[in-house]
Amino acid sequence: MTHKAGFVNIIGNPNVGKSTLMNAFIGEKLSIITSKAQTTRHRILGIVNGDDFQVILSDTPGIIKPAYELQESMMGFVKSAFEDADVLIYMVEIGEKELKDEAFFNKIKNAKIPVILLLNKIDQSNQEQLEEQVQFWAEKVPNAELYPISALENFNVREVFDRIVELLPVSPAFYPKDQLTDKPERFFVNEAIREKILLYYKKEIPYAVEIETEEFFEEESIIRIRSVIMVERDSQKGIIIGHKGSALKKVGTEARKELEKFFGKKIHIELYVKINKNWRSNERQLKRFGYNQ
Repeated sequence: MTHKAGFVNIIGNPNVGKSTLMNAFIGEKLSIITSKAQTTRHRILGIVNGDDFQVILSDTPGIIKPAYELQESMMGFVKSAFEDADVLIYMVEIGEKELKDEAFFNKIKNAKIPVILLLNKIDQSNQEQLEEQVQFWAEKVPNAELYPISALENFNVREVFDRIVELLPVSPAFYPKDQLTDKPERFFVNEAIREKILLYYKKEIPYAVEIETEEFFEEESIIRIRSVIMVERDSQKGIIIGHKGSALKKVGTEARKELEKFFGKKIHIELYVKINKNWRSNERQLKRFGYNQ
């Protein structure tokens, strides 16, 4: 029996549904999903194993024009997705007309590897609009195989996954067959907390936040976690904590529920807030948080 394995990298503008698709393929929630742009900051690998295949999926940050050092680093993760892909998934949504970076777009059109173009969120369109969009993208990216999908409703997701497996090169597995991701447990703790901050705080606050999990102790029936929420200014610290600590308590409660589902164990979590001035523009701090690789 021949075995196939390879890297399948998902790229596209912010909020087109990349993380939703990745989670649908894997059947687990690895990437956080909110309606805000720049929810995904890192490149996250999710691994799907079968008897005769291993699909290594990569969710990347949405393509933007970088405004500060952190965003530069995020776009570095997108660039790296072009370098090691065996199959490239370019994801767009109904009504979209272009990628926010022309250089990336030219790379897609001139790719030497198989490109699958996914037209997502078709549940939000009608037949006429869908036909117009299919024709538009077929002309714009003629080297791509095009699939209309709804990642949220799981429409056509299985068909796309089966096609990905067909396109993979013959290869032994790159990772152990029981491995789900390349990220450590603490990464998913940080992401669960950050997701709740994206959901419950407005304006600049979620973008000025980074999470660091200082302690992760796993016992037989409980995991004890201590995490620090980093902000850039004193005023942001006050907003994160809220009146008599109410806002921080809500984040902790909701993150705990999420993590109990993820780890399948009781969670005890302690959250603290610290000021880390201008960390988004500080190269040393970005490296510490895993951005400047």
